Amino acid sequence: MKFPSTFGRAGVLAPLVLPALALAASAQEAAPEAAAPAAIPTSGLDSGDTAWMLVSTILVLFMILPGLALFYGGLVRAKNVLSVLMQCTMITATVIVVWVLWGYSFAFGGGTSPYWGGLGKLFLVGVGPESESGSIPELVFACFQMTFACITPALIVGAFAERIKFSALLLFVVLWVSLVYFPIAHMVWDSSGLIFGWGALDFAGGTVVHINAGVAALVGALMVGKRDGYGRDNMAPHSLPLTMIGASILWVGWFGFNAGSALAANGTAALAMINTLTATAGAAISWAVVETLARGKASMLGAASGIIAGLVAVTPAAGFVGPVGAIVLGAVASAVCYWFVAVVKIRLGYDDSLDVFGVHGIGGLVGAIGTGFLASSSLGGVGYAEGVTMAGQVWTQILAVLVTIVWCGVVSAILYKVVDMIIGLRPRPEDERQGLDISAHGEVAYHS
Repeated sequence: MKFPSTFGRAGVLAPLVLPALALAASAQEAAPEAAAPAAIPTSGLDSGDTAWMLVSTILVLFMILPGLALFYGGLVRAKNVLSVLMQCTMITATVIVVWVLWGYSFAFGGGTSPYWGGLGKLFLVGVGPESESGSIPELVFACFQMTFACITPALIVGAFAERIKFSALLLFVVLWVSLVYFPIAHMVWDSSGLIFGWGALDFAGGTVVHINAGVAALVGALMVGKRDGYGRDNMAPHSLPLTMIGASILWVGWFGFNAGSALAANGTAALAMINTLTATAGAAISWAVVETLARGKASMLGAASGIIAGLVAVTPAAGFVGPVGAIVLGAVASAVCYWFVAVVKIRLGYDDSLDVFGVHGIGGLVGAIGTGFLASSSLGGVGYAEGVTMAGQVWTQILAVLVTIVWCGVVSAILYKVVDMIIGLRPRPEDERQGLDISAHGEVAYHS
């Protein structure tokens, strides 16, 4: 695709969205007059499953707004809190529109390609009240998956918070979900997908959401560069109470994320629910213990970080491991994430503002590979497919992780470069010093 050399701020998405809207409008004009509503057949639908998936969809949206927005908002400096809230809000709105226009088709369009879903369901053609996906309406499935598509790019912004142009971010998100998220979602979760065909276990998005977001975040942090004054100025979180509120909302919403991925109100959802409790508890305790041993004190920020690390780690494993295995997985992942954030990042010297790679990328990696071990029935898991050994499953998990890292890393780097050439990734130094709340949005969070 050839992009024009410049875009006005208000018209960043116009070259991508306007043609799609025009096509949708023409299709609507050509449609015949709607007949009177008819009874919707419910032959294969289950009202309990449908009700649970409606609730799960709302819970995942609750994770983003206000959960993730508040979690990130509390971690940045006061002069940038509204910019982070605005980024999470507009990413969610933008991806919802993209998902309806072409995202659902790219991911779950019914094509036979191992890499993408094709064009068969552009504009949600054929996806109506009468179409079914298992025991739930396909529209509910589409909405549930839509919320996953929204939260993944919203996670990325934490890596370069306080130093990204708003217009550049939105353009990057449209390109990134189209060329990275949708293909990976298809490969992992669609029955014709490459990684699905390998038999990889990813219950709710260890690769699709967390490794994907973590790798894109790391690439972005490196390509956008360090914050002005990094290593010199005080960049401590401005409101840990906001961060704790956000982390708590994320934990509540994560039950929709994990238990909802059973796509039914059944025993698998119950297993995912208890694992979302136990893994997260194990991770919070683990982070506090490790931090006490390393620093002499356990911090509130550490507890919130441990909660997120545990939630991330159990995401791919939620429906496959037992409750005790989930505790072990959460505790191990949390300790590894702490080491990466407190030691590795500092030694390497890169500026991942809110530790997206250190928690989501590393936690997702530990969770995805750990699922291969802990799914074993001998360790309390549900067991493997017939003929699959632990070694074979672990190797499959590693391959899935490697494909996600390479695909996401390479394509993300290209997209950051393209956006930088078109718009520029960084605001002006004086705008960054003033704070993005004022320079990008003309408002402040707190009045003295």
